[in-house]
Amino acid sequence: MGGVIRHPQDDAELSALIRRYVTPERRYLKLGGSMLRMQGPECDRFMRVLREDAGLITSGEIAILLEGGWRERRTAAWLVAVSHRTEFRERLGELLLASEFCCVGPAYSVSLAGFGTARDADLLAAYLDRYLRRPDLAYDQTAVMGALRFIDLNLGGDRADHFLGPGGLWQRWLQGASHMQPDADPLPSYLSHVRRLCAFVDECAEAR
Repeated sequence: MGGVIRHPQDDAELSALIRRYVTPERRYLKLGGSMLRMQGPECDRFMRVLREDAGLITSGEIAILLEGGWRERRTAAWLVAVSHRTEFRERLGELLLASEFCCVGPAYSVSLAGFGTARDADLLAAYLDRYLRRPDLAYDQTAVMGALRFIDLNLGGDRADHFLGPGGLWQRWLQGASHMQPDADPLPSYLSHVRRLCAFVDECAEAR
């Protein structure tokens, strides 16, 4: 099978970046909903260190992390979000659509939601157009829909309406997905979750 040939120095550089940005205090596990449960000094310190690292890491280093596994990609997406590096918009959209790893899609979604443009809405909609047709896949449909709805509300757009209408892909996915409760629409809770995560990003970035 063909593929990209990695050199030893590439692996050494990735390992160094993992030690520097990903694994300290198991950051990769805390990025996401766990951050919202932090309080007081713990939250302040986590936010300060994340903000500092988002400013220190180079775009080249972020690109390297985005070639790694789910821990590296999750961390990189959050560093992109806090530093608001919109140059990674298309790359995050590609990775979201590819869905190569679990535990990363929500990070991509929050980054795109934080950018908050019509193009970001298009990238989220492309994911939903593909994966809402697969009720057998418990991927990141709910997180992505929450992010798309978040952008729509901020822009006054209607990209989510294409999926949310009666008999639309959203309802069909909810009814066909065995892991979901068809009579309980999770969208309000996921929209609220995305809103809180984006607020965390904003607070972290504003203090830079």
